[in-house]
Amino acid sequence: WMMPDWSFGIREEEVQANIDAVRAEGAELVVLLSHNGFDVDRKLASRVTGLDVILTGHTHDALPEPVKVGKTLLVATGSNGKFVSRLDLDVQGGEVKDFRYRLIPIFSDVIAPDAEMAALVEKVRAPYADELARELATTETLLYRRGNFNGTFDDLICDALLEQREAQIALSPGFRWGTSVPAGKPITVEDLHNATSMTYPAAYRSEMTGAMLKDILEDVADNLFK
Repeated sequence: WMMPDWSFGIREEEVQANIDAVRAEGAELVVLLSHNGFDVDRKLASRVTGLDVILTGHTHDALPEPVKVGKTLLVATGSNGKFVSRLDLDVQGGEVKDFRYRLIPIFSDVIAPDAEMAALVEKVRAPYADELARELATTETLLYRRGNFNGTFDDLICDALLEQREAQIALSPGFRWGTSVPAGKPITVEDLHNATSMTYPAAYRSEMTGAMLKDILEDVADNLFK
């Protein structure tokens, strides 16, 4: 509809062809670095063979243990530098015989920042600091985006889109993004950017039929649940 010359999909045939090719060249371990999202990668793992590990991103899940689909391990390490994963594999004869895994939290307040990088960040932020700190409102409830369905920040975003775009329906992708704002705290311009930095600054209003809307929602559900 919006990009008629583009097509999307899991494309497991192409993934399988690449797995087969590297296995034929002697690879004993095949690891896929993916930005499909955990639910889509879980589906992908069920459709291919010979794939040992998927390092999955996009949906910002932090899994305390790998999820095993067939013989494939799915590892997700959260987002925003909150965790580091360590995965040790015992590979014998082209197969993973055993593994050890740790999801390691990062406590930024006990890590001394790199002085040069901190100075650079401060320099870049300085011209915008006053505007970023400007308070827009005070929230009466916790604002968050922490799931694949919806969160309170999603509700706020959709309400704002309905009002500002004079629309009947507003959509906000449900995923783990940005920082939360506790109840009773001011919502700053920086909070708004943290929550809406992905495409929202160019939010648009369009007309679509009920059938088109149904297709969009079913396509999203298919990615998540099939």
